[in-house]
Amino acid sequence: MAVQLLSHEISDLCLGKPPLRQLPVSATLSDAFSFFRRSSGDTSLTVWSSSSSVGDATSKCVGKISVVDVLCYLCKEENISSPNIALNSPISLLLPQRPPLVKQLDPNSSILEAVDCILEGAQSIIVPRRSRHTGSPRQKPVQKPSAGRTYCSITQEDVVRFFFNSINHFSPIPFNSIQSLDIIEEKVPTVHYDDPALTALTAISNSESGQTAVAVVDDEGRLVGEISVYTLACSDEAVAPAVATLSAGDLMAYVDYGGPPEDLVQLVRERLEEKKLDKMLELLEDFHSNSSVSSCISSSSSSSDDEVAVKSTRPRTNSGRFASGTEPIFCHPGSSLIAVMIQALSHRFNHVWVIEEDHSLVGIVTFAGMLKVLRDRVPSVL
Repeated sequence: MAVQLLSHEISDLCLGKPPLRQLPVSATLSDAFSFFRRSSGDTSLTVWSSSSSVGDATSKCVGKISVVDVLCYLCKEENISSPNIALNSPISLLLPQRPPLVKQLDPNSSILEAVDCILEGAQSIIVPRRSRHTGSPRQKPVQKPSAGRTYCSITQEDVVRFFFNSINHFSPIPFNSIQSLDIIEEKVPTVHYDDPALTALTAISNSESGQTAVAVVDDEGRLVGEISVYTLACSDEAVAPAVATLSAGDLMAYVDYGGPPEDLVQLVRERLEEKKLDKMLELLEDFHSNSSVSSCISSSSSSSDDEVAVKSTRPRTNSGRFASGTEPIFCHPGSSLIAVMIQALSHRFNHVWVIEEDHSLVGIVTFAGMLKVLRDRVPSVL
């Protein structure tokens, strides 16, 4: 274990990863939506200073934005009546005033450095891709500045998978319950089933812990679903009218991977007409007349045969449908760390909700929480 953790570099996690798609600071919100549709479910994008040749030697990462940031901007009071104008706004308007939570590491940085960056709050880690070389296999390639320099993104999932492949070296920690390991975060963003959908997006956006989902609960505080950045990233501009008019419960059905049901589309139309949001209505009609909603990464919502991947049941929405694409994965306080890791990795979610037997929400376990437990254990296994 000691040899493995100390010998592996962050570049080892870059093998087989595609180059990072980057947008210049001059790109528009419409460009951002196109990015999310093309990027196989990526929930955020990095913004770079260069306005002409992104990735050149003088360009640097100036921040990141998520699909939630874009939707919240479109649904602002001053933008909701003119979404087409808002879509042509530069993404620089969405960049936070605080320093970007993006960390760049050298290719020869250690895996442990990446873990420490995550635990310090970094939400993204970018690594320059090494140039190919034909020298000795022991000789490290030199990364030379060039106009074609590319990067790849290292996610929390990548790092957790690395640790999971050597999980037996951490025994008995992986077999302890998440409750005994004290990694259940109890302060999590939640919205009621009947709350406005925009409330859910605001809750995600305002989450200081970097959560990528908000729990949807009923009157008794039971978990009935979630609205996640991942699911929204599979959407496009036409989801903005739904966010502006639907409840959180109905939005879960609207963004289901099977596409929005016609009765909910009609409901959105009626509410847009009532509010006289003609431009939002045009946006909705243009989408449904010119294109069809495509499926997005079915592997993330597929059911597992393993017992730890049991799914929840939830009340129906007002339209009488279930939102299977937004169905959360959950565990219980007594679940073992390794079981929860398997759940998260198999579904490719960076979080697992924690509930009691009656489905009342206890909290959430995240990849960052799992990494903290394993990182604290490293000195004793070295």
